[in-house]
Amino acid sequence: MTNNEFWSSVSAIISNGFNNEDLVKLENYAEQFINRQLLFERYTQSEQYGCAEGGRLHVIVTILAGAETPADKLTAPRGSFKRECQRAEAQAAVLESWAKAAGCWVDDIDVAFEKSFGKQLAEGGEAHVYDNGTTIVKRIGLDYYILPELALDRITLHNTLFPETKLVVLGLGRTSDGNFQIIVQQTFIHGTSLTDEEICNYVESLGFKLINPRNWTYATSSIYLSDMHNENLIKSPGGNVFVIDCDVRINTPELKCNGTRQLTNHVRFIESAFENP
Repeated sequence: MTNNEFWSSVSAIISNGFNNEDLVKLENYAEQFINRQLLFERYTQSEQYGCAEGGRLHVIVTILAGAETPADKLTAPRGSFKRECQRAEAQAAVLESWAKAAGCWVDDIDVAFEKSFGKQLAEGGEAHVYDNGTTIVKRIGLDYYILPELALDRITLHNTLFPETKLVVLGLGRTSDGNFQIIVQQTFIHGTSLTDEEICNYVESLGFKLINPRNWTYATSSIYLSDMHNENLIKSPGGNVFVIDCDVRINTPELKCNGTRQLTNHVRFIESAFENP
């Protein structure tokens, strides 16, 4: 299957409204993605593994968010923020339609979570955090990313860089105010906060360079990493550092942090076990 044939198939699945046959087809695509028979060239090999670590639902919504938005849904001028918002809502509508068909959608998610988990543990700029025993459950909004596609990149990249605190996608929903959110689960970590110096030493040990200390931003030519302050990192009693939350993106030139990568949703299928991925 070629790249064009794959995305034509995904577009047809979306247009069909996610019938049972098409849901199975998406499951098959996710299986090929996880088994690396389908290579998603937006990501490096390790990042594709990080995406798979987010679970089968994460892989499926990543594929669906990557589908091209129909031109009639993008009426605002090219390059405008309004056009970006139109694209975001079109992506969110596709993911909502799929999640309802797949049985992993939650209406009025803020109210439903309070009933299920009680009072939230914490609230950040984008996430609301709830106690779920040995794990925590988060509902993540799009405030930082606007596009669901970029929020899903964030989960993929987090899992790639920080697998000990990987994020697993459980479902999708909207708040009572209509805000689209992604539901994830993460291991609960006990520990203490780090100093700014400890954080800087840790992040630089991963190969990142400090770009802006005022908003805790680091980068490589490939990855933009921000929001790395002491509420988002924990040091365990054994001295291990765990990143529980961060703003992480593919570092493109548009971010103005010396990024060199370009965003693409091109796919390639590996037809033979002997073919070099």
